[in-house]
Amino acid sequence: MVSGNHRDRIYNFSAGPSMLPLSALETAAAEMTNYRGSGMSVMEMSHRSKVYLEIFNETKASLRAALSVPDTHEILFMQGGATFQFSAAPLNLIGENGEADYAITGSFSSIAAKEARKYGKINISASSEVKDFSYIPPPGALKLSGGAKYFYYCANNTIYGTEWQYVPETGGVPLVCDMSSNILSKPVDVSRYGLIFAGAQKNMAPAGMAVVIIDKSLAGRELPYTPKIMSYKTAIEKDSMDNTPPCYTIYMLGLTLRWLETRGGVAGMEKRKAAKAKILYDAIDASRLFMGCADKASRSDMNITFRTTDKDTDARFIRQAEERGLVNLAGHRSVGGMRASVYNAVPEEGARALADFMREFEEKNS
Repeated sequence: MVSGNHRDRIYNFSAGPSMLPLSALETAAAEMTNYRGSGMSVMEMSHRSKVYLEIFNETKASLRAALSVPDTHEILFMQGGATFQFSAAPLNLIGENGEADYAITGSFSSIAAKEARKYGKINISASSEVKDFSYIPPPGALKLSGGAKYFYYCANNTIYGTEWQYVPETGGVPLVCDMSSNILSKPVDVSRYGLIFAGAQKNMAPAGMAVVIIDKSLAGRELPYTPKIMSYKTAIEKDSMDNTPPCYTIYMLGLTLRWLETRGGVAGMEKRKAAKAKILYDAIDASRLFMGCADKASRSDMNITFRTTDKDTDARFIRQAEERGLVNLAGHRSVGGMRASVYNAVPEEGARALADFMREFEEKNS
């Protein structure tokens, strides 16, 4: 259990929706029925009211500051999560009879490529499927088609526990990146990307929204049958308010960003994530019972995947860990094993508690 004044709180290693900063949750609870003297909850506000527009604009400005988003790029808050963007990206960017390059390094990039094939020709520039997505293809393995309108990759693969350790060089072809599971965990040179999108429910806020950061010069190229709700051009022109935005999720993102600022921003998060990951990977590498699933050079600092020698032992470990308040450690149903997601809000104490239990479990089961 979490120490301190909140002993009823567990260590939540869920891959998403995930653990949120306690201060953000406490502020939301305190303001639940009466936001800053307004007499109403944020859930009840008109998205066009003065009081809510202050929340919206403050959150957008905080996110721009946190990621150093240049003026060339616009920040959008769109419903539908990252899966919505699997269609929105090609609809807006691939063009008539166009093509795009995709790197396939896990389940979600595979789904994204399949979706994009509905709208144009998709070239597979690299794939790690032959080795069960256990690694990220090195720079020399990327095969660019030459005619692509964009290059797509998923920065961190939650199911397989791999993470890109470099930014692909594409010779000027716009980079499109799904950063759902590692956004705000380290500094990013946003100017290098044509489009970044990220589901909110891992490092930012509750589920129900994707943050989109787009180079404004790419907007306005959508296919003629693109639904209005998916048009980046319309979203930019309407400042994410062509329809009612995910108001409460935006509010929670603002509270999370406030917490992040008190922890050294994304640079501070990078140090935190490296420390947590090292604690767990050190425990795995020193173990004779547990083994990592991802190649060491491609290991994710966000999603640590590991297993024992058999499924029964895995199941026993997960069950006993839950009894200790270490929950949501089961690997994705498609791969099994274990997965500890140590997103920004997971404290270092949680990683230490898990590593300690791993050693204790091994001693009792050797």
